[in-house]
Amino acid sequence: MIILTTERIVLRTLHAGDAAFYLELVNEPAFVRNIGDKGVRTLEQARAAILDGPVEMQMRLGHSLYLMERRGDGVPLGFCGLIKRDALPDVDIGYALAPAHWGRGYAYEAGAAVVEYARGHLKLPRLLAITSPHNTASNQLLEKLGLRFVQLTRLGGGDEDVRLYRLEFAPPVAPADS
Repeated sequence: MIILTTERIVLRTLHAGDAAFYLELVNEPAFVRNIGDKGVRTLEQARAAILDGPVEMQMRLGHSLYLMERRGDGVPLGFCGLIKRDALPDVDIGYALAPAHWGRGYAYEAGAAVVEYARGHLKLPRLLAITSPHNTASNQLLEKLGLRFVQLTRLGGGDEDVRLYRLEFAPPVAPADS
């Protein structure tokens, strides 16, 4: 199901048929270094991770992590979407881009669309994000998207600090009575 489109990108729900791309992306050295090792080593594990993660979250909450595809040719670029983690009080934006597509503005384009989707369509009061402290590119991207650094923290008994970011959405302005 298509969730969002931008000038160059389609964001759609993940499905089991995306397992090969999922497997490849979550095992990229940059993904493992910056996001973590998901322990997904086979196509079957990738299918299960998609079904138990994004597919289940989409059905339960109406949002999830989406596959980012290039418009026109459908080439998968990465993931971008909204995640509700048990360790965070609010929904957070998450993204990962295959290294072959870095430096072309895709992450910003997808991230800006997801931020607006969270604000306008889902009417979330705020949006969070987490990154590894050493992931300079992601830290800069989050600030460009309007999120602000809050603090270093550890999530759910983790042993490494993450940078926590937040974006408060202004409440809608009520129309004036005429």
